[in-house]
Amino acid sequence: MPKKYHVAVKTAPPRFPAIGKYTTVEFKEDCAGSCRACVKKKCVYGVFKETHEYALRRIDPEYLYICQSCFRCVQECTKGIFSRVINPAYKNLGTAYWRRDILHRLWYQAHYGKIPVSGAGYRGPFTGKGFDAMWTDMSEIVRPTRDGIHGREYINTSIELSRRLPFLTFAPDGGPDCRVPAILEISIPVLLQWPEHLVKTESALLCAAGAAARLGTLMLLDPEDVTEALLPYAGSIVCRIKGDAFQESAPLMEKIPMVEVADGPDRTHILAQLKKVRPNLPVAAGLPLTPDAPEQAVALTEAGVDAIHFYATQDGHEKNTPSPRFLKDSIRSVHLELVARGLRQRVNLLFSGGIAMAEHMAKAIICGADGVVADTVLPVALECRLCFRCREGLSCPVALDRPVNRQWGRQRIVNLLGAWHNQLIEVMGAMGIREARRLRGEIGRSMQFEDLEQEIFAPIFGGKKAVESA
Repeated sequence: MPKKYHVAVKTAPPRFPAIGKYTTVEFKEDCAGSCRACVKKKCVYGVFKETHEYALRRIDPEYLYICQSCFRCVQECTKGIFSRVINPAYKNLGTAYWRRDILHRLWYQAHYGKIPVSGAGYRGPFTGKGFDAMWTDMSEIVRPTRDGIHGREYINTSIELSRRLPFLTFAPDGGPDCRVPAILEISIPVLLQWPEHLVKTESALLCAAGAAARLGTLMLLDPEDVTEALLPYAGSIVCRIKGDAFQESAPLMEKIPMVEVADGPDRTHILAQLKKVRPNLPVAAGLPLTPDAPEQAVALTEAGVDAIHFYATQDGHEKNTPSPRFLKDSIRSVHLELVARGLRQRVNLLFSGGIAMAEHMAKAIICGADGVVADTVLPVALECRLCFRCREGLSCPVALDRPVNRQWGRQRIVNLLGAWHNQLIEVMGAMGIREARRLRGEIGRSMQFEDLEQEIFAPIFGGKKAVESA
């Protein structure tokens, strides 16, 4: 059995005061001061553990996101000196899609590298938009041996990015008489790329590239961003080529394991030229996710690309259409079109935009993706609050526009992806699936709210159209 893939997480505390959902109003003058079992000592999340250190730094420990709002301190204090209130700064966090609770979750994972667990239960809606309208099947969760995290069972999360042969042919002597392409494999079905809509510095890119190398995955970069400092990570870099720029980056092209060709009228010519320069170099095609993505995927697969990377919007929707579909529906349509044409095994599908949580990664693969590309979560792992001040030329409140400690930033991203990896193998173990490749397109392992709604209510209200109009 091959060595088990392991992500070495290590606590990486935030540099700036984190914004928590609740803050505690503590009436210390009413404290008895003689309770041997003070509720502060009983906090299972350790909110009050380092009160002295936080006091020295003038940070209220209750503002930290480690508080899970269980209200134990409020309920069990014998003197009733605690009261919880909403933190005003919390209300201004995030966007409609990148919600404040998502930011909290990502910060926690980047800090500790652990799966966030709340002791307060789930208070959200039963369903929602996008990936929230999809649930995974956990029918195997009752089997006690399904535990990939703690080592009782080997669960493989690696995927290939290189082109696969549909079949092998053999010579009379028993050896293959066809050219077997080199296999490019990554250990986790997530690639990294720094988002274009947020501040980008060399130190931040170094943090992400170092994390990609540590995780055994790849990072997408434009050739102009690959500075001398980034060259040591060339083995973990995918260059995004526009036009015939690859001819100007010949030394770099010899070191990288994969290249992505941007969308454009000369894409077919560039693909042909790349195959001449480096015949065994895996080539991906990058293009916006639009309604005609299935037809484009078929054409690119027949043209011989190894992988196709579709770019959705920041909130996971199609581009260039007045009625954009969400990512999960677009992935499904591309996957099924390739299956119908008998081409699905020849190409790898990657999708970026809107991948905000570990469950999005798993659900995207279930819908038919081979892997996803994480972008916005990278600056969030480095404490970004998505305030978008950088778009207006203003200073960053967490100093991402200035040099970031490389070791700290790399560990934060590694912690985040380590927590995502653990969540993926937990989901796969609960499904009874031991290969991430096997999870691809397993739509039967999920439940879709739209499908259930039609199945249950259509007979009552007189068919599909009646349910949609209602």
